[in-house]
Order: sequence, then C-alpha cells, then structure tokens
Amino acid sequence: MSDHLKTVEQRLLWLSHWMIHFANHLRPKVDQIKIGGHQASSASMVSIMTALYFSALRPEDRVAVKPHAAPLFHAMHYLMGNLDRAKIENFRGFGGAQSYPSRTKDVDDVDFSTGSVGLGVAITAFASLVQDYIRAKDWGQDVVPGRMVALMGDAELDEGNIYEALQEGWKHNVRNVWWVIDYNRQSLDGVVREGLWQRIEKIFDAFGWDVVKVKYGILQRAAFAEAGGEALRHWIDACPNQDYAALTFMGGAVWRKRLMEDLGDQGAVTALLDRRSDAEIAELMENLGGNCVASMAEAFASVTSDRPTCFLAYTIKGWGTPIAGHKDNHGGLMTKAQMAEWQQHMGVPPGEEWDRFATVEDVADFEAYLARVPFFARGPRRRNDQVLRAPMISVETEREISTQAAFGKILDNLARAGGDMVDRIVTASPDVTGTTSLGPWVNRRKLFAREVIEDVFRTEKISSTAKWDFAPEGQHMELGIAEMNLFLWLGAAGLAHSLFGRRLIPIGTVYDPFVSRGLDALNYACYQDARFIIVGTPSGVTLAPEGGAHQSIAAPLIGMSQDGLAAFEPAFADELAAILSWAFDYLQRDGDKAEDPRTWLRDSTGGAVYLRLSTNPIEQVGVRSDEAFRAGVIGGGYWLRPPGPNCEIVLAYQGVVAPEVMAAAGLIAEARRDVGVLAVTSADRLNAGWTAAQRARASGSSDARAQVETLLEGLPAHCQIVTVIDGHPATLAWLGGVHGHRTVSLGGEHFGQTGTIGDLYRHFGIDAASIAAKALHLSPGRRKA
Repeated sequence: MSDHLKTVEQRLLWLSHWMIHFANHLRPKVDQIKIGGHQASSASMVSIMTALYFSALRPEDRVAVKPHAAPLFHAMHYLMGNLDRAKIENFRGFGGAQSYPSRTKDVDDVDFSTGSVGLGVAITAFASLVQDYIRAKDWGQDVVPGRMVALMGDAELDEGNIYEALQEGWKHNVRNVWWVIDYNRQSLDGVVREGLWQRIEKIFDAFGWDVVKVKYGILQRAAFAEAGGEALRHWIDACPNQDYAALTFMGGAVWRKRLMEDLGDQGAVTALLDRRSDAEIAELMENLGGNCVASMAEAFASVTSDRPTCFLAYTIKGWGTPIAGHKDNHGGLMTKAQMAEWQQHMGVPPGEEWDRFATVEDVADFEAYLARVPFFARGPRRRNDQVLRAPMISVETEREISTQAAFGKILDNLARAGGDMVDRIVTASPDVTGTTSLGPWVNRRKLFAREVIEDVFRTEKISSTAKWDFAPEGQHMELGIAEMNLFLWLGAAGLAHSLFGRRLIPIGTVYDPFVSRGLDALNYACYQDARFIIVGTPSGVTLAPEGGAHQSIAAPLIGMSQDGLAAFEPAFADELAAILSWAFDYLQRDGDKAEDPRTWLRDSTGGAVYLRLSTNPIEQVGVRSDEAFRAGVIGGGYWLRPPGPNCEIVLAYQGVVAPEVMAAAGLIAEARRDVGVLAVTSADRLNAGWTAAQRARASGSSDARAQVETLLEGLPAHCQIVTVIDGHPATLAWLGGVHGHRTVSLGGEHFGQTGTIGDLYRHFGIDAASIAAKALHLSPGRRKA
C-alpha cells in the first residue's frame, strides 16, 4: 500500500499545481489580476491528505479541508474520476472548481465549506455533538458514527472561535473529532514565532484532547538511528523556523554547508552527511513527518479510541516544489520557467499534463487500488431524510402579548402536543435560554446530555421555574455565552439530513443585538445551505433600561442582506404563528428555482429563517387565519388599513411599532385623506421579490410582478409614504422607489441610552406623536387631474 500512497501523493502534487499554473499562466485572461491558488499551501498538505483519504477515512467520516488546500481536494476527486476536467481547467473561473471547498458551488462531495479561516475547523466539533445527539435518539441509533475531521493551517490557531469551540466541546465531552494541523510555521505575512508547538500541546491537553506529534519522516528516523544521528536530531529540534525555511529554499548544497559548519567537527555526523549527495541531504532535511505519507498513515492508524485528537504534523510550506520554504510563497506562484523545470523533475511528458495517470507505470493495478479505497468506494456521500409534516400553528392571545412571549407559548404548545416533527426540533441558546422564552419548552422536553444529570434544585426541593434535567432524550443544547458557537452549532445541526441522514429542525435564540457577534458564523452557516431558525429577541430598544449595548439597530439590514436567510419581523402573535407554520416546511424544501408568480420569490428552494422578536407586549388585533392574510404575512406585507382612492399618506411599519403607527394614523386622519397603514412583516422578502421581478422584466418576462408592487400599485401619484421601524430606517426606505412615491423613513441610527421604551421612542422619533408630526409636516403632493 505504501507504494500506492506515494504514487497518489505525487499525482496529487502535480495535478494541483498544474491546475493553478494553467489558471494563472495558460488559460486566456480577461482581467489582469492574478488568479492565484496557493501552490505552496497545497504542497504542504499533500502527504497529509493522501494518507488521510487513502488509508484512514471511511465513508461515514466527514472532513473540513483547509481553504488553501482546495486545489488538492479538486485534484483528488479528478484523480478518482469524480470531477470533470473542464471543472479543474476552469479553476477559480465562473462555474469552475471553487477557490475554497464549497458545499453549494462545488460538485465534488464537499462535506463542510471552508474559506473564512477557523470556522471550518470549529464546525467539526459541533458536527460531532450533533452526531451524538442524533445517535442518542430512538430514531437515530442506526447512524454509524463517523469521525469529524478538520485539516487546518497553523495560522488558523490565531482565530478566537477555535478556542471558544474547544471550550464548548470540553463541556459536552466531545468525541470522534480529529484536528490535523499543517504545522508549516509560515503564514501570509511571515514565519510564526518559535515554540508555538508547545502552546498547542498545552492548550489541547487542557481541554482533554490527545495530541499526536508527527515531526520526523521515515528518512529522518532512519538517519537518527545511524552514528551521529542523535546530534542531527538535536540540531533539527533547535533550528529556528526562519532558518529552516530559508535553508530549504536554498537547497542541498547550502544545507550541507550549514550542517558542516554547525556539526562537521563531529566525525560521525560528517560521515553521515558524506554518505549522501546534496540532493539526498535536501530530501532528508525536508522529510518532516507531515511531508512523509508513510509517517502520516502510521499516525492516523495509531489512533483507535474516540477521544478528540489533535495531530501536529510538521511540514515544509511548498514541499517538493522550487518555491519550498520561501517566506513569500503563501501567495506566490511558480514561474513558467520554474514549472517547466519542475515538470521534467516530476517526469510528466509534455502534452500529458492533464492525464490522471501520466506517470503511473501499471495503470490497471493503480486503478484497481483506487477502486478499493474505502472512503470513495460507496460513491457520493450526500444523504437525505424524509420531509416531516409541518403542523399548522395557532396561538391564543390575551389582550396584550409580545412576540417573544407568543413564541414561547407556541413552542410550549408544540412540546405538549408532540408528533414526528416536534420530536426533531432541537433548541439552543448562548446562556439566554430563560430570557428568550425557551424555558417552557425546556421544562417539557429537557436538556440534552449523553448521560442523565439530575437538577439538584429539584432534588433538594428548592423552588424554581426552571427544570434543568439533562438526559439523552433531551431536546435542548445548553451552550455557553458565545454567539459564534451558537451559529456554528446551528450550521452543523442544519446539515444533519445531509451529513447523517436524519433531519433536525434546529431553533436558536439570541439577544438580537448580538446577532452581529456571530455574524461570520451565521454567514458561514447560510453559505453551506444549512437549515435552521434563528430568533433574535429582544430587539430594537426593548431592553431600554439596559442601554445601547443591548439595543439592536442594524439587525434588520443584516436580515435583508444575508443570502440564504428569510428574515421576518412580525408585530402580532397571529403573524408569528403563520410564519412559523410556513418556516417549518420551508426549512425542508429542496426544489428547483422556479419563481412564485405572486411574490416572485424562489421559495421552492428552501433556506434558513430569521425571526426578529420583541419583549414589548402590545394589544392584539384579533386572530386572523384566512388564506389571504396568511399569504400576505408570508410574502412580506399586507394592508392593516387599506388606503382609499385619494390616499395622501401611507404609514408603513415593520415590527413592534405597530401600535405607535396605528395611533399616529388616528392623529392625522382629519388632516390627511384616506390614510393607509401597511404592515410589513418582512422587508427582506418584499425587497427580494421586487428586485427579482425587475430582473425578470429586464430579461423579457413582462408579466413579472412582485407582491410589493401589487400592494402599492393603487396609490395615487401624490401619495407620500412614511416608514417606521424600531431599527435602522434604511430597512424600509426603498419602498418609495417601487412606484416613485416620496418617502420619509423613521427609525434609529445611533446607539440609544437607558430609559423607558417611551423615552427612547421619543428620542428616535418613532412614537405616535412624532410619526404624526412628521406626516403632517409633509406638504401634500400634486393631485391627479
């Protein structure tokens, strides 16, 4: 097998580098910018990835590949016959193999997208927790446990989210996780500091991980066994990172000179060096453990437990290429001259650069070997699960209720009613479970742990509203106060149907202003097409006495701009019920991209959902359940107070400011004719439908009509729109552009301060009196003749 592994390694090294070279130097260019591709970062990973995929992994294992090793990943699937040549010839081109592995854009069986460094590493820990969660349930016990593997560069250890994930993993006794560190000691801007490996070992040991250090390759270990070898090993251990990198770049003759200067007066060491040519000395000194496919295969095979394990693999950045060791090689490329010389060194005949087996002597034997590799033997590993029937949801409301309280009631009702879909709901929150109204759900459905942990307060009969019982059947994940972890967990849980063949309905809650704290991970989860519901609550100035740090301003704009996320901000409980009924089905859709002719939205594709809720209780307008109301809410808006034919003012609002807007409408009714009140439940969906319809009309679909266009089309030209939101006013400012109506937008643009909600509404000018004053201040527009 070792000979086959070496052949695979050399094939992947060549194909990955040729792919990058072709894209940058041979493929016709339109732009003058460098296409890039990270040749050196791929080279340092080639032995690791060869040993991992071709000797250690099984089909149930899942891997997050280091972003800059994407060319290696694509080359591997090309070698296996799973990727067309056209895709890798168009590497980093439109429709070609992606710059970084992507679940949604690549076709070669990507388990986890990577790109924003650190996130691909951390999600593997949460995927393992999700796997344990599923296997603890009656409906998931037949899932074969796989290892969640992350291939990472050492510079990724600068990312703070990795350490947040380590702590969360420790709390939940994470297992079946491998993190493989490409310890090449070089990053984009330079060489890493000395002694990092010691910190790595201490950190992972502190969090209960095993650490396997793979420092020396088989050539080095053989040399150490010779006379003088121990002195050579001590010299390697003491050599500064920068020196080692520079000597590698300069080559065998310089290596000999330096070693002779430092160790040459020792006869045994001199003899050891004299027995080797300059080329052999270079090969010996570059034979670190991570660049030795046999050593890596041994290291992987040595781990037989399910304990989390960190492999610290010493490598040379750019190993095996002319740019090995150079401090500028991170984004550097081999020149045409270097590539021509290296092609000869690699033994690839001219004209056979794309040939998968160009240098293979016995192709039939090699193909037979590839066909037996366990990881690839079953073909693509994307799984799926049945669609769970989403329940219709209603909620009984008292005279006044907040959307957050209504959310808690709905979940409590679902917990009580049960059912197949309810059994797949799993909730999580970053230490704000009780204050985001998940308490009743948790009391009924328990917290998850692999082993039973009783609530001591209940055991000791101490009065408490919270029943914190941990059990394998629990359906709530207790997370620490780290929003990045919440979104990484949602990303992993939202891919459960694809990764493990068991669908989950993940629901996360977070204080709305702190969505921004996890924004990178939220974007990452959406980029992977993970399916989940995120509830941001309280929002706006709801927590007015706590000040600006707890008041969200930009969150509605995040909801509008985030791809893969349908954002809603209902004002009333019946709106929320309709949205949740729809959301439970929407999470599970995987259809084509056909547009809905009513909204011009592509809802058949499905996605994640964001609910922006409030703790401010408001008077309800009565339960409405007709289909027209439901369609309006889901599409993004409906008329709470329809405008008349001579309407002069429309008050358009989103969210909890509804009572202020309705009161303002009453205040201006005598001075302005036919005042209309537009309830916007989703500026995101109204805007997305509008822009999609505009694109469709520009492409020849003259009948394309968005919901917002239909809603506003009857307004007279002189009608003016005042928009109101407890958030950034730009969220609704675009409404005037739909049919050309003058628009004034109210909301909060600055951090608030402490006070009552009324104080801050007046401060931002979104109280009823301020809204009315703004509307009355507008001069009536020109009337139609």
